[in-house]
Amino acid sequence: MSYIHFDKTQLINLNYSLEKEIIRSNRSGSYTSTTIIGCNTRKYHGLLVTPQPQIDTQLHVLLSNVHETVVQKGASFNLGIAKYPGNYSPRGHKYIEDFDSEPIPKLTYRVGNVVLEKEIILDTHVDRVKIKYTMVDVYVPTKIRINPFLAFRSYHSLSKANDRINKEAVKVKQGMQFKLYEEYYPLSIQLSKPNEFHASPDWYYNIEYIREIERGYEYQEDLFVPGYFEFEMEKGESVILSAGLEDTEPEKLMESFQKEIARRIPRDNFENCLKNSAGQFISRRGGEARLIAGYPWFGWWGRDTFIALPGLTLTMGDTQSFLEVMDTMSKDLIGGLFPNVGSGVMTNMNSIDAPLWYFWSVQQYLIYTGDEQTIKERYLAKLKGIIDDFIQGTEFNIHVLENGLLYGGQEGVALTWMDAVTHDGPVTQRKGCPVEINALWYNALCFYNQLTGDEEVKALSEKLKSAFVKEFWDDKKRYLADVVDGEEKDWAIRPNMVFSTSLPYSPLNDEQKSEVLEMVQSHLLTPRGLRTLAPDDPGYKGYYMGNQYERDNAYHQGTVWPWLMGHFAEGYLKLHGKSGKKFVENMISNFDGVMTQYGVGTVAEIYDGEPPHRPKGAISQAWSVGELLRMKYLVSKI
Repeated sequence: MSYIHFDKTQLINLNYSLEKEIIRSNRSGSYTSTTIIGCNTRKYHGLLVTPQPQIDTQLHVLLSNVHETVVQKGASFNLGIAKYPGNYSPRGHKYIEDFDSEPIPKLTYRVGNVVLEKEIILDTHVDRVKIKYTMVDVYVPTKIRINPFLAFRSYHSLSKANDRINKEAVKVKQGMQFKLYEEYYPLSIQLSKPNEFHASPDWYYNIEYIREIERGYEYQEDLFVPGYFEFEMEKGESVILSAGLEDTEPEKLMESFQKEIARRIPRDNFENCLKNSAGQFISRRGGEARLIAGYPWFGWWGRDTFIALPGLTLTMGDTQSFLEVMDTMSKDLIGGLFPNVGSGVMTNMNSIDAPLWYFWSVQQYLIYTGDEQTIKERYLAKLKGIIDDFIQGTEFNIHVLENGLLYGGQEGVALTWMDAVTHDGPVTQRKGCPVEINALWYNALCFYNQLTGDEEVKALSEKLKSAFVKEFWDDKKRYLADVVDGEEKDWAIRPNMVFSTSLPYSPLNDEQKSEVLEMVQSHLLTPRGLRTLAPDDPGYKGYYMGNQYERDNAYHQGTVWPWLMGHFAEGYLKLHGKSGKKFVENMISNFDGVMTQYGVGTVAEIYDGEPPHRPKGAISQAWSVGELLRMKYLVSKI
């Protein structure tokens, strides 16, 4: 049995199987995602979700799903499944015998004497999904029908039946081409075997997405089915369906399918699952390399990029991808700030920490490679520009105080990574001098001085070090304040203090670091990461659930984040060395079990603060995966 495998008993239980999702992306920014039984439960699910740069910077669902029908002796058996009001129809999951993820997602169906395998793969560099059907067993003549369900809409929206749609299909080699709306690229669906296309255009109404219901969003959509493809299959025969933005040569589909499989890292253990997942976050398109913050709904984010990138690339020796992404991001620096959200019309600059994580990311490159020359040639001017702009003062009231501390914030804006905002305003505004911002600021100044020997920067760092300890540390409480704003100090126990133990340069001594780690371990550490607030705090929310308002209020008020654990582990190893190795190894191994949960073969964005710490949020998050890989690397070097 392979590492990730589900049997018939699990698959036919919808309460179980609909909670397991698969996500596969390619290097050009497209992805395919659905549940392990092929029933879409999110508006973000689709077999081909791909950029349409002529429309906007979002991804778009072109091919939502396909439903296969086995036709034998005049009887039809539909293998598809979709949710409609009050029921699932058809109920093709009852024919599923097996799901395996090795080397690519594969479902096995049994209908009487018919055993049919279905495998899905994305082309690495082309916007195309391929589905391979293999007739493992059959005794009498059998036909396969395939109905494509087309959406042609942004992945944030839903499709509705309308008269504007173009129902005409254009014949292409062994397939048909569809273009529902003028502004879209056409979608070519072709098969490796000659087939017949039977046109019967129709809308399928009120398909429901149960995860959108849970999240408090619109959840019903109408999908267009233009007809069906039909062909005969014999025992041992394989046929490939291709759906892409360009026509392909059908006779080459089998060969190209096998070449794609040969590229894949086997998902045969925990570490290989992490490595596979890591590669899925890097997208190259239009001469740019970007890091996608998470699937399925995140675009690229500045802060997330710099935090996740070292773990996703440098730990595996992939310096080329690291430099490509950093070079792309470096072009976006404006006035000391990077775009926090870099996806479509939502682009904004409200991240005080993204520039400081940029320092850390460059610093990690030096630690992993020792290549100081590249840093000085490519990034030194950018680093200096950030320091200068912060000292001079920039947007959002970001400026350096007389004592060297970095201050930021204005009403209604959340500048740190704890950035949830509702109609009531920021949930955790943290206006003033946040603890991790100043730990990062100190590290940035020291690192720049290391590179240049700049005496002014060195003097500022020494002033900052003294002020940091004076303002944030309390000898009686034995931990760090979360935010300092003049005479006001927030003593809520949050994980932000942990970075003062992990960063290469810290203003704390070892005794203080030990006290911080002990406080974090006793109040915040869980098997899935660090809570964002101690459970005994009045504002603590142990479950991330409900509508968007309710979820946003829990996002940084107790919800567990795996990525924070990387910095706890690094601080712990710095203090304890080899004696701390087993403890950190156990932290990592706790995630072995999540490979068959939620986003299969990857790690979720967040988890509930309360046991059993259920996975929530995005099914695959870049910094969750990146920091686990970095933890494994750090342990290997002890």
